This record gives sequence, C-alpha cells and structure tokens, in this order.
Amino acid sequence: MTEKDPGNHGVTYASAGVDIAAGERAVELFKPLASKATRPEVRSSLGGFAGLFALRGGYREPLLAASSDGVGTKLAVAQAMDKHDTVGLDLVAMVVDDLVVCGAEPLFLLDYIAVGRIVPERLNAIVAGIADGCMRAGCALLGGETAEHPGLIEPDHYDISGTAVGVVEADDVLGPERVKPGDVIIAMGSSGLHSNGYSLARRVLLEIDRMNLAGHVEEFGRTLGEELLEPTLIYAKHCMALAAETQVRTFCHITGGGLAGNLERVIPNGLVAEIDRGTWTPAPVFAMIAQRGRVSRAEMEKTFNMGVGMVAVVAPEDTDRALAILTARHLDCWVLGTISKGGKDGPRAKLVGQHPRF
Repeated sequence: MTEKDPGNHGVTYASAGVDIAAGERAVELFKPLASKATRPEVRSSLGGFAGLFALRGGYREPLLAASSDGVGTKLAVAQAMDKHDTVGLDLVAMVVDDLVVCGAEPLFLLDYIAVGRIVPERLNAIVAGIADGCMRAGCALLGGETAEHPGLIEPDHYDISGTAVGVVEADDVLGPERVKPGDVIIAMGSSGLHSNGYSLARRVLLEIDRMNLAGHVEEFGRTLGEELLEPTLIYAKHCMALAAETQVRTFCHITGGGLAGNLERVIPNGLVAEIDRGTWTPAPVFAMIAQRGRVSRAEMEKTFNMGVGMVAVVAPEDTDRALAILTARHLDCWVLGTISKGGKDGPRAKLVGQHPRF
C-alpha cells in the first residue's frame, strides 16, 4: 500500500517537506532586489540557470580573483531573534573583502541559501541584505540558489554562503612581495565582532553568563542581540579608493585568526609587522567576553578582530594621504604599526604594548 497524506491524496514533494511553489514565490520576491544590485556588465536576469557577465574595460592582462565564505554561527543569533535582514550584509563583507586584499575589484556575487523550510518573507529579508551588501561593495548580485532540506535542517534554521569574483590587472596585484621595511600599517576600525568568534561569544555570553538577547546592556547602549547582530563593515570600495590614490603594498582582512594570524599571510619572510596595542581601545563587547569568560588575551587575539576589521600596508610617504582618504570616507582609521626587518624563522607579525582601558 502506498503511503498516503491526510485527505487521501498521494505522497507529494510538498508533503515530504519541499514546497516548490513557495520557492517560486521567493524567487519572484528576489527579482527586484537583484535588479538594484547590478552592474552594466550583467547580461542575464535572475531565474536563469546561469548568470552572464561581460568582462570588459580594456584590461591589458586581467586576472580573475574568486572567494567563497559564509557567516558561521552568527546565524544562530539571527535565528534566535527572528531577525534576518542583516546577515546578508555579513555574507557579502566576508566574501568581497577577501577579494580586495589582492587589489581585485569585486564584480559579482552568487549566494547559496539552504533552509529547513522555505518561508518567502524570511528569504526575502536575507536576500535584501545580500543585495544591499552588493550595492555597498559595487558588485552585482548575479544569481544564486535556494535549497530546501527537510529532515536535514530544522524548519526555522538555515545556512548561507556566497562566492564572489573580481578582477585585477596582473601588474597591479597586491601582496607580500610588495611589502618593504619602513612601510606603515594603517588600521580600519571594525563595527564589532563582525562574523568571527561567535561560537566563543555565544558560549560565554549566552551559556555561561546566561545573558538575554533582548536585555538592554548599559555598556552597549542597546540590547545584547542588537550588539551581536551589528553587520560586518564592507571595506571594498574604501580599499579600492585607497589603492587608486596611494602606494598600497597589500591589504589584510582581519577575520578568524585575528590581527597577527592574518597579517602573517601578507608579510614576507624576513620582515615583521609590529602592531602597537596602545593605538586603540577595543569596543566594550570584547572586554565583556574576556572578563565574563575569563578568556586569555592570547585566546581573544587569535579569535576576534579586537576592533580592527581591515589593514592597509602603505608606503611611508603616503601615510597622511591614506588617512585623509579614509577619514573623508567616514571610516575610523589610525596608524597601527610599522614593518621592520625580522629573523628568517621568526614571527612575521607581533603585537606589543597594552590597550588603553581594556
């Protein structure tokens, strides 16, 4: 006997948990969002099997750069609060700000959203954030995929990821080979935790300290949930403007691994990035995690950005110009340290000094 649904109807895909009609409604909601997050090179519309993008602009030797990432367990906070309109910004930031490290201009992004159950309005909120992020980064939302996974993902849970592609001229690629002794390290401030370290942050604040996401926190001037869902800053356009007007040697996106761990990736052997903790005070959320979880400084610094979201290494003569450009773009920035000679087998990045009032 064939399994029946209530009402004596045969088994359907919808009764198994996959609602194709809801997916189609969601795509219709996405279309106006994607039409805003576009570029002149886009040659396709949302809903096709593949996105088309015309690579043009008279490049001499264009190199394509690609990056993929997700948002991680920050999504657990969004799902607990039933607030989904900011995590798309986090996704775009995590992907496009990796591209600009090598000097690549972000061209387009594709997203992937896996859900336990399709709720078109919830998906629309997520994609609205992605489209907003793409506009802030200057790239197109070229397409994506939404997959419903009943039985694998809880009905009100989801995960998101994205892949972006950018372009850079071969002779304009930034990286370790350009870094020289005497270069200056400029910090661009973060908006908070960004999208890294949330497993530790949630463990300390929500499980050990039993804080309430809806509770007002005096140190933050808002609720804990609002603090934890503060979107990741998108630095792509700021970085591209800086690279166009100054001698940028390399950028460094500060994500998992912290300042030293990520700077190690863009500093060549024989040199060391010396970072002065005394040049900034991390936001209160970092101190709260450290104090309430008795988290060591070493653990904090390898887990969180500690208030620095992006770093630019620039020629010393361009320091003032770089700071002026970033300040004019309303971005918190300061001189973080310098590049000096180091031992062949020594660390390529180190933090010295103490944070004020931390």
